[in-house]
Amino acid sequence: MRISAVIAAKNEAKTVAEIVRETSGYVDEVLVIDGHSSDHTARLAEAAGARVYADNRKGKGDAIRKGIAEAKGEIIVFLDADGSHAPADIPALAAPIKAGSCEHVTGSRMKGGSDELHGDIGKFIRMLGSDIITLGINYRFDVRLTDSQNGFRAILSEVARDLKLQEDITTIEQEMIIKTLRKGYRIAEIPAHEYKRIHGESRIRISQVACRYVYSWLKYLFF
Repeated sequence: MRISAVIAAKNEAKTVAEIVRETSGYVDEVLVIDGHSSDHTARLAEAAGARVYADNRKGKGDAIRKGIAEAKGEIIVFLDADGSHAPADIPALAAPIKAGSCEHVTGSRMKGGSDELHGDIGKFIRMLGSDIITLGINYRFDVRLTDSQNGFRAILSEVARDLKLQEDITTIEQEMIIKTLRKGYRIAEIPAHEYKRIHGESRIRISQVACRYVYSWLKYLFF
C-alpha cells in the first residue's frame, strides 16, 4: 500500500526541508500544505522533493483537508513540520493498517512520552484538557484510547475522505477520532514520542481555542 505523508507548515523554513527529506525515506510521496508562509517554507519544501499546495488561510484543519484531497496513496500519514514527530516512526504507525487490523492509527504521547506536555501551567492545562476529552471519547464509544490530540497519525485515504472533516483548526484531530468511531471504523494506538520542536514555539494559545475544543468535542460526540 502506498503511503502519502501530509505536512501542514507555516513559517517553518528552518526545519521543513530536513523533515521532508527524512520523511521521504519512509513514504511514497510527501505533500506540504503551506499556510501562506512569509518565509521560504514553500520553496524549500519543494526543493527538498515535496509537492507543495497552499491552504485556504483557515488553519491546520483546512490544511489537513487539502492534504486528504490531494494525496495519492492508500494510506495518509500526518506529521508536523517542526520536528516534534519522528519520521522513523512512520512504518510502525502504518503497520496495523497494512495488516488489516484497523483503519486509523494514532501515535500516543502517553505511551511514548513527550517533551512538550509537562513543566509549566500552560502545559498542565493542555494535558488536563486533553485527558478530559479523551475520557469522554472512551466512555462514549467504549474504547480505551490514551491520546486524542496528537497530530501524528495514519489513516486509510478512503476513510479520511468518508469522514467529511469540517474543523478549521487543530480541533480536527479530535474530530477525526470521534468520526472514525461514530462510523464504525477501527482505531488503534502505538507509542510515539513527541519531541521538543527544533525551532520556535507553538502558535496554539489555549485561551483562544479552549471554547472551540469543548464545543466541537460535544458536537461530534452527541450530534
